[in-house]
Amino acid sequence: MSTGRFGDRLFVLGTRGSGILLLVIIVSIGAFLIWKAIDALQANEANFLTSQVWNPNGRPPEFGIAQLAFGTVMSSFLALIMATPVAIGIALFTTFYAPRRLAAGLSYVVDLLAAVPSIVYGLWGLTFLVTKMDDVSQFLNDYFGWIPLFGGDSVGGRSIFTASVVLAIMILPIISSISREVFAQVPTANVEAALALGATRWETIRIAVLPFGRSGMISAAMLGLGRAMGETIAVAMVLSSAAGISLHVLRDGGGTIAGNIANSYAEVTPISQGALIASGLVLFAITLVVNMGARAIVARRKEFV
Repeated sequence: MSTGRFGDRLFVLGTRGSGILLLVIIVSIGAFLIWKAIDALQANEANFLTSQVWNPNGRPPEFGIAQLAFGTVMSSFLALIMATPVAIGIALFTTFYAPRRLAAGLSYVVDLLAAVPSIVYGLWGLTFLVTKMDDVSQFLNDYFGWIPLFGGDSVGGRSIFTASVVLAIMILPIISSISREVFAQVPTANVEAALALGATRWETIRIAVLPFGRSGMISAAMLGLGRAMGETIAVAMVLSSAAGISLHVLRDGGGTIAGNIANSYAEVTPISQGALIASGLVLFAITLVVNMGARAIVARRKEFV
C-alpha cells in the first residue's frame, strides 16, 4: 500500500507498469501470430485442427496440427511424469537429509544441468541414448506390452519415449531447484512441532513439509512442463519422422510442434511460414491453457499454505 511518499508512488507505478507491460507483450505475441497465420489458414485445404497431414508446400497446401499437438503433449507429460518424482526427491534429500557439504555440491551439479545448451542434450540423445534405448524399449514392450503405451508391433530408439527421457533430464533441474527453495521456506516451527510430537523425519516431511510446499511444487512442475513443450532442437534431433498418431510411444517416429518448426523452416515459403506460425499459435494456446490450469490448481490448494 502506498503511503503517499514519492518513493512509494514511484515504486507502485513501476511495478504496475511492469505488470501491464507483460500483459501487453503476451497479447501482442498472440495478435502477431494470428495476423501472420491468417493467409496460410485461408489457403489450407485440410482441417487444421484434426488433419495429420503436414504439406504446406503442396498444391494445394494441406496441413493440420493434430499429430504435432499430440506428440508435443504426450512427450511433455511423459517427461513430467518421469522428472517430477526424481526432482522432488533430490530437493528433499538436499534440504533435509544430506550433509551440508554434500547438499551444496549436489545442488550445484543439479543447477549446472540447467545451463547445458539444448543442442548438447540433442547430440547426447542422438549419439548415445538412442542406441541404448533400443534394448530398454524392447524390454518394456516384451514385459509391459499389455500397457497400451508400451504395446505395438515394433519398437525403436528414436521414439517419443526416448524424446521424453531427454526432456525429463532437461526439466529436472528446474523442478528440483524451485522445489528446494520452497522446502527451505517451510517454517522451522512447523518442523520442530512435528518432531516434538514424536514424528519421524519422513512423517515430518509428509505432514509439515509437503503440504506447505504443494503449491510451489505444482508451480515448479508447470514451469518444467512449459519448458518441455517449447523445447526444439533436442527433440528434433532425437525423433525420426513418421506420419500418424499412435499411442505406442516406443515405436520410431512422432513429432512435436517446436521440433517441426525447427526442421521445416529451412524450406519455408510464404504459405509454409504461415503454417508454421499457425502451429506456433497452437503451442502458445496449449501453454496458456496448461498454465491457467496450474494456477487454478494452486488456487484450490491455498488452504494448505
